[in-house]
Amino acid sequence: MSNDRGRPVSLYEAVGGEETFTRLVRRFYQEVADDPVLLAVYPAKDLGPAEEHLRLFLIQYWGGPATYNELRGHPRLRMRHVRFHIGETERDRWLKHMRTALDELDLDPALDAQLWDYLVMAAHSLVNVAPQDAPGPAGRGDLGITPA
Repeated sequence: MSNDRGRPVSLYEAVGGEETFTRLVRRFYQEVADDPVLLAVYPAKDLGPAEEHLRLFLIQYWGGPATYNELRGHPRLRMRHVRFHIGETERDRWLKHMRTALDELDLDPALDAQLWDYLVMAAHSLVNVAPQDAPGPAGRGDLGITPA
């Protein structure tokens, strides 16, 4: 993809910029707020700061303004998440809610796939609890996280 000047277009620009990422993250956190299991991962009752951090991170990662770095420094995702209990259940629920939010954006399928592939990779990379150490039932089945 390139713009009318022949310059490559970032995914940030291609999906509609800040407005799209704001909608994505807002919808995702609406889902999180209604999920007691995933909500337990968040130390604060107010999800606003977490929402803003994720929104700014995704905007920056996909080619938008570097506001995240200006405010928080290098993302260091694994380091920033190591203090939180993130097992397979939490990962799967995070992905389920993100899939819901992403589906509501109704993006071009190629852009959706590119964004989804990154989100899946990132979610898997943040798991820090071995399955045998994670509380809760094994074998949760399909949580609806496969793209529609």
